Amino acid sequence: YRVYNYSILLDSSNLFALFKAPAKDIEIILNQDVGFKLGKGFLDNYKDNVSPKYNELNDQIDQLKRNYMQAQMEVFPEKKFWPDANSTLRVAYGKVQGYEPKDAVQYHYLTTTRGITEKYKPGDYEYDVPERLLELIEKKDYGMYADENGQMPVCFIGSNHTTGGNSGSPTLDAEGNLIGLNFDRAWEGTMSDINYDINLCRNIMVDMRYVLFIIDKYAGAGYLVKEMDLVK
Repeated sequence: YRVYNYSILLDSSNLFALFKAPAKDIEIILNQDVGFKLGKGFLDNYKDNVSPKYNELNDQIDQLKRNYMQAQMEVFPEKKFWPDANSTLRVAYGKVQGYEPKDAVQYHYLTTTRGITEKYKPGDYEYDVPERLLELIEKKDYGMYADENGQMPVCFIGSNHTTGGNSGSPTLDAEGNLIGLNFDRAWEGTMSDINYDINLCRNIMVDMRYVLFIIDKYAGAGYLVKEMDLVK
């Protein structure tokens, strides 16, 4: 009760005003705040009583995993095991393709700016669209970045095996050209860390044509594009 009624952490105006005070005053006030004391108490308890035991158990688990893998390799000599690729360059391969996650549902491999306007919700955190971008889409002012049908590609999916931390990974075609940047996985394929299914697992990439369109036409930074070697 006291935390919700008296903590400065729950009063945005007073909290922002506090940030303008000298560092020493901030420290004094926070150390007297009931909300800060509560949070610090939880953190201190975790560091003193939970974290040490947690780390100890993790170390034991790591050692047992090594023993388990060694036992598997001895019992199943014909089995192919994943290599230990820690601290090495990892490359995944796949194809650009859609998928069918359930009956009568088909996902095309490519999205376009049409989807941006269809999802557009003014003021929405995720689906608001800058006015400048809406104007370009309405006029179809895509420059040289549109596809052969005059559409502006935005994202595409493929059967590459990715995982958490792969956001920003480059996507290369068979000739080594940068065609996209990985940033997510399809919902139905998030289990790929445990069981990869080529029929369901799809990684999501932003199309480099859309990236170049944003740089050039939207942001007005065409001079950056001139520094690049573009391949059509």
